[in-house]
Amino acid sequence: MRSSLALAVLLSLLAGCAVGPRYVPPRAPVPPGFKEAPPAGTGDWKTAQPGDQLARGRWWELFGDPELSALEERIDVSNQQLARAEAAWRAARAVARVAKADFYPTIATSPSVTRAHGRPSQTTIPPTTTNLYQVPFDASWEADVFGRIRRNVEANVANAQAAEGDLEALRLTMHADLAVDWFELRGLDAQKKLLDDVVAAYATALQLTRNRHDQGIVSGVDVAQAETQLETTRVQSTDLAVARSQLEHAIAILVGVPPAELSIAPGPTQPSPPVVPLELPSELLERRPDIAASERRVAAANAQIGVATAAFFPRLLVSASAGWQSGVLSGLFSAPNGFWSLGPQLAQTIFSGGRRRAAREQARASYDGAVAAYRETVLEALQEVEDNLAASRILAEEAEQQAVAVAAAERLLRLSRTRYEGGITTYLEVIVAQSAALSSERAAVDLQTRRIVASVNLVRALGGGWHAAAGKGVSPPPATPAPDAATASSSADAEVRGGALP
Repeated sequence: MRSSLALAVLLSLLAGCAVGPRYVPPRAPVPPGFKEAPPAGTGDWKTAQPGDQLARGRWWELFGDPELSALEERIDVSNQQLARAEAAWRAARAVARVAKADFYPTIATSPSVTRAHGRPSQTTIPPTTTNLYQVPFDASWEADVFGRIRRNVEANVANAQAAEGDLEALRLTMHADLAVDWFELRGLDAQKKLLDDVVAAYATALQLTRNRHDQGIVSGVDVAQAETQLETTRVQSTDLAVARSQLEHAIAILVGVPPAELSIAPGPTQPSPPVVPLELPSELLERRPDIAASERRVAAANAQIGVATAAFFPRLLVSASAGWQSGVLSGLFSAPNGFWSLGPQLAQTIFSGGRRRAAREQARASYDGAVAAYRETVLEALQEVEDNLAASRILAEEAEQQAVAVAAAERLLRLSRTRYEGGITTYLEVIVAQSAALSSERAAVDLQTRRIVASVNLVRALGGGWHAAAGKGVSPPPATPAPDAATASSSADAEVRGGALP
């Protein structure tokens, strides 16, 4: 009893010892503000406020399109890439629970019955047949003296959190891809309506030109030019169906159905870009799941250094055996037939040819690589925000300029028609004016589509909806002293279940 008490006291004193570096989240190069950010409260931008009354997580509702919202809701249910990522996350959680199981002893049993026949050596006793019944129980447990198990649990829990961050990053990407495809499809519908209207106008103009030709006012050249203009525009209208079909098929795959089962009716209406709440660059570290997932991988790599360092220290193993053994089955479980054994074992690798030192250097190199990947992820996130801020701002200016160009082209077309009908000019001048007007109007529609797509990509770059907790965002736990085995076990179980992933 005294020996057992001394061992328990020793283990309790050493339980708080965990070798390896204590984790500190790495610093990221985050500027105080965005370079391309417009002044607050101007145009399509405003500074994000904690009380913004926006739908939690459903950022696509900013665009006010019920059909888009209905399709977006189907992604979480049927998208197969999300299903695969969700399975990978569940697998990572299971691996973390496997690592947590090392905190507890392993108990096994192997009941056996042995029947033997033979003669004792160097005796004249006749051969005998004996039976041996055994019901043993073996238990083994490793005291986590130097934190090998705790560091391993810490690494696997961080990997599980990173897997959840990957899941949420993919979810954001899938929703944004659907929105981009949707608005590009609607842009093609607007282009189609514009071209169909122009085809109808060109057909009317052709008929008028034929009438003038029949009256001897114009030559056949004018008729041929009008026919060429009409058929060329009709071809352009028909060609849009190729890209539209491909976008419709891509949307079907995103919502998890075969392309044959999804048809989207034409709807040429294009919404205006919504007001986008713009936050500080530092808040990207909390909002973007890919950044959080990368940071969790840094934490896992840091914990693996502790696992590699623990290999330099001895492992304290406690094993115990107990059970019953008898040659007669009827008295197997009686007290005289019981047996037990208990004893600690100290396991230490004395020489490994530099294997442990190389493993620790590998772990440190992996940590440095994870830190570099984290910082690169932050830089890429900042670039995405800056790119889409610049695109949105410049496209808004371009749209205003294009509206002036459209008005000028329409005025030119009216003047050309008037001059042609008055016999002052040829039909070639009308064709040139028609081409300029159509080109300007198509450019205006394309700019509107690009502005909407830039808004979607900006939302994606900012990390989704605007609220304190997006449901599954990953946030790193604060750096705290290494807990003892019991505390580490319970906290790891909570983190694996998602407690550390607000």
